[in-house]
Amino acid sequence: MASLTVLDLRRNNFIGNLPPLCAQGTSLSTIVVNGNRFEGPVPVSLLKCNVLEVLDVRNNAINDTFPAWLGTLQELQVLILTSNKFHGPISTCQTKLCFPNLQIFYLSRNDFSGSLPAKVFGNFKAMIKLDDEDTREIKYMESKSNLSFDTSYEDSVSLVIKGHDIELQRISTITTTIDLSSNHFEGVIPETLKDLSALWLLNLSHNNLIGHIPMELGQLNTLEALDLSWNRLTGKIPQELTRINFLAVLNLSQNHLVGPIPQGPQFNTFGYDSYGGNLDLCGLPLSKQCETSDSSHVPQQEDEGESYFFSGFTWESVVIGYSCGLVVGTFHVESHV
Repeated sequence: MASLTVLDLRRNNFIGNLPPLCAQGTSLSTIVVNGNRFEGPVPVSLLKCNVLEVLDVRNNAINDTFPAWLGTLQELQVLILTSNKFHGPISTCQTKLCFPNLQIFYLSRNDFSGSLPAKVFGNFKAMIKLDDEDTREIKYMESKSNLSFDTSYEDSVSLVIKGHDIELQRISTITTTIDLSSNHFEGVIPETLKDLSALWLLNLSHNNLIGHIPMELGQLNTLEALDLSWNRLTGKIPQELTRINFLAVLNLSQNHLVGPIPQGPQFNTFGYDSYGGNLDLCGLPLSKQCETSDSSHVPQQEDEGESYFFSGFTWESVVIGYSCGLVVGTFHVESHV
């Protein structure tokens, strides 16, 4: 008898609390309930989902604190809580192994507060690239059904970067992202983020972060997108960030950064919108030249066609795709189960 491995209830009009999923224990590996009107807390019965890999509850009205107890689910790779009513600080797990396989961690557009959870980041072992993993085989997440015909349900990531849709047809072992944007986080950016050396995308924008940009972030040599915009960061842009060879998207706008913009292979490709709103930055690509004797606030002139207000970039959560024996990358079909 076939067992249920995927539950996809996205984009309906379901209301009320989330049902007690996995209350009797199941083989569910993917649970997607995004785009409904669910309320209440995350059901603790999910602790019985021993093989759960993907949990996507975004775009609901779930009112809860951070469900740190989900960290005991050793197979969990994707956790999406975006656009709900989650609140309070990000608490740590009480177990030794906590979120050991987590690759995608999206908490954006909630009411989370407090400092950034440095101890929680330290548990993300799947975001740390070990020395012997440089040549590791890239694997993809795929939930196989037990049906008699050739059918598979593949997890894919839909990202929106500066208004441009980017579809990753499958979640691979190198898709590691953290998005904590549009919350109320305070305090400094923890230096321990440097330990997540396999991190691909990092978005901490639209919070209340203060202090300097840690020079240690320059050790994230696989990082391709970094958004620290719309905070209250101060000090200079660390020269060490120019060491990130794959950095393709950078947004440091709307902070209180000062001094010259570092020059380097990747930094030389970034435009005005990566730095706008920092009145004491100088050097290319800004029109304000660096003069050591000039310590005054000189408003920068906008390039023609550039908007002073920057929306930054957001990463929309995991989108689950359904394919039937088709070649991934050639054709992609979404289906509601």
